[in-house]
Amino acid sequence: MEERKITSSEVRQQLAAHLVRLWRYAMVLSRNRDVAEELVQSTCVRALERSAQFTPGTRIDRWLFSVLHSVWINELRARRVRIGQGFVASDELIAPDHQQHDEERMQFVQVMQRVGQLPEAQRNAVFLVYVEGFTYQEAAETLAVPVGTIMSRLAAARATLANAVNGRSSTQEKRL
Repeated sequence: MEERKITSSEVRQQLAAHLVRLWRYAMVLSRNRDVAEELVQSTCVRALERSAQFTPGTRIDRWLFSVLHSVWINELRARRVRIGQGFVASDELIAPDHQQHDEERMQFVQVMQRVGQLPEAQRNAVFLVYVEGFTYQEAAETLAVPVGTIMSRLAAARATLANAVNGRSSTQEKRL
């Protein structure tokens, strides 16, 4: 029994449903609002053009993230973008919420700054697994790397973040 192919109309609906998540991932990758918007726009065009490549029965959000990642890699190669260009401060990624306490917001900003300082490969793995909820296998397929690489990147990211927190704690204790 052959599964039916996805239609352009269905791809458009799925793009609309996942637009915010795609933009958020584009911000993680590019660290620049304008570049993120271009990435999402290019991703939408490519997804519509290549909708026949989507495998029915699989998660379309993962496919869209793979398309976005592929567009980003192609952009990096084409423009020879230097690492760290167009950094966006973490507080710009926060949706305005006037109900939050200042302390919670500051903790969030500090965590986002630490995550933002991770190497790009670790930052991407952290985002896909911990923010988007992808499994290790899905993240590996999205980034076209082995599962072990995702596990290694996450372990390194966790260690770096833990050291940053522990180093800060011991510094604060010494002041007291």
